[in-house]
Amino acid sequence: MKKKLLAATLTAMMLLTAGCDEAASEQSEPTTVAAQQARAFEKFPSFTSKALDGSTVTENIFSGKKLTVFNIWGTFCPPCIGEMPELGRWASTMPEGVQLIGLVCDVRGENDQNTIDAAKQILREANANFINVIPSAGLIDYLSTVEAVPTTIFVDGDGKIVGEPIIGADVEAYKNFVDAYVNN
Repeated sequence: MKKKLLAATLTAMMLLTAGCDEAASEQSEPTTVAAQQARAFEKFPSFTSKALDGSTVTENIFSGKKLTVFNIWGTFCPPCIGEMPELGRWASTMPEGVQLIGLVCDVRGENDQNTIDAAKQILREANANFINVIPSAGLIDYLSTVEAVPTTIFVDGDGKIVGEPIIGADVEAYKNFVDAYVNN
């Protein structure tokens, strides 16, 4: 099981690393392939994982919220790191019923202390105090649909993925989506 998880994680990381470049950071509209792949998951997959703080996180994290902004990022990705300070500020001022969750895509399990420490340092320096999750089996399946990082998706309180993924660091586009969704 651990070998399968490691292989799936490495495959997902290779796909994500290939997309993290300057062009991806400027792109705010989803590509056709990414949008089609993400639509394969109309509902966010079930998962049990650990957050960077060691707490257990499941898909139940979406319930009770009108909307979750789910930001998939990597410690290797300059655009991901660059948007963290703004995400940190926004997380503390989000509308009621909205939350921000991060998924650190390049952590290779709970024992990958080097990457976990790097992620914690990035978040600490950016003053980004929101939950960040480590990939687990259910999350790795979803990561296989992600073309580049950062990719941000939106999940409603029932775990349904709403809207289109936003590929690239574009906090203003995230905010615009949230405002439109919350005010409808």
